[in-house]
Amino acid sequence: MAIGFGIVGCGMISNFHARAIEEIRGAKFVACFDNRLESAERLASEFGGVAYSDLNAMLADPKVDVVTICTPSGAHMEPAVAAANAGKHVIIEKPLEVTLKRCDKIIDACERNHVVCSTIFPSRFHGASQELKKAIDGGKFGTLSLGDAYVKWFRTQEYYDSGAWRGTWALDGGGALMNQAIHSVDLLIWLMGPVKSLSAQTATLAHQRIEVEDVATAALKFENGALGVIEATTAAFPGMLKKIEIHGSEGTAVIEEEDIKTWEFAKMTAKDKKIAAEFASKTQTGGGAADPSAIGHAAHAHQFKDVLKSIKQGTKPAIDGEEGRRSVEIILAIYQAAKTNRVVQLPLKRDPVLKSKSKTK
Repeated sequence: MAIGFGIVGCGMISNFHARAIEEIRGAKFVACFDNRLESAERLASEFGGVAYSDLNAMLADPKVDVVTICTPSGAHMEPAVAAANAGKHVIIEKPLEVTLKRCDKIIDACERNHVVCSTIFPSRFHGASQELKKAIDGGKFGTLSLGDAYVKWFRTQEYYDSGAWRGTWALDGGGALMNQAIHSVDLLIWLMGPVKSLSAQTATLAHQRIEVEDVATAALKFENGALGVIEATTAAFPGMLKKIEIHGSEGTAVIEEEDIKTWEFAKMTAKDKKIAAEFASKTQTGGGAADPSAIGHAAHAHQFKDVLKSIKQGTKPAIDGEEGRRSVEIILAIYQAAKTNRVVQLPLKRDPVLKSKSKTK
């Protein structure tokens, strides 16, 4: 019997969830909910599920086994907790939530109700990312020295004006970092390990009527001693593919979206040459660099399959709630460092106060 999926929030990203579910053997899109019934009906009419305008009614549907949360970032907690309390497994679009307290409430609800909790970070499932992780864990880089993430994207003013929640602390949780670059933040700390401390600067330079940053830079010190940089913006026309750079005493790798641009080691093997060739031209989309809808759903499908496996086997998914919390904590630490102009030590002891941090034009 197929595992039934229900989607909460029927905006743009819900289409990618529905397409991913549609392609997975043993999974079925059965329901969706949105406060605006017409949005739910649009998604249901395209993918064949039942449209709900009452969340509790959808959660009471016995055909729904897994709920995916596609609401604005700062509105993830309430439906996620409700789903967990209803005994449904929960998959939450990035970020898990916009404060550590709200993240912890989701994690706690899922643990109490013995349901799977997973945070969407599809970049980890790209083949190039998987090979890079294996190389790091296998010691091919020698002593890790630098780990950098660059997200130089572009968003128009119309993008921010298209929804009242966009660019707000309450519902967006932040700007270029929390909404766009969080994929690369997650990837970087997955590869390099925990961050020990950081300093940062943020600014709002190219957009009006937003509370949050459209430019951010951070200097990191990892627990393993390596240093690193995060750069994020939505003010870099025309928008470039996101990039991860890993350097060590015996190797360097550079990944641009899904493509390996550099794969060089002191001890190159035939397998290394094969990896470099195989992942040289994998990127098939714009990666969201200039158009948030210009992404694929294949990696979402890989992550959904991982969640289904964890449900069936009673194991943790590759990216659980705690994993999702890590990137939120790093970004909140960056915001705190920028606001206070001080080095911030990790882990954070509490949620920082972020309102009125960035200058709005």
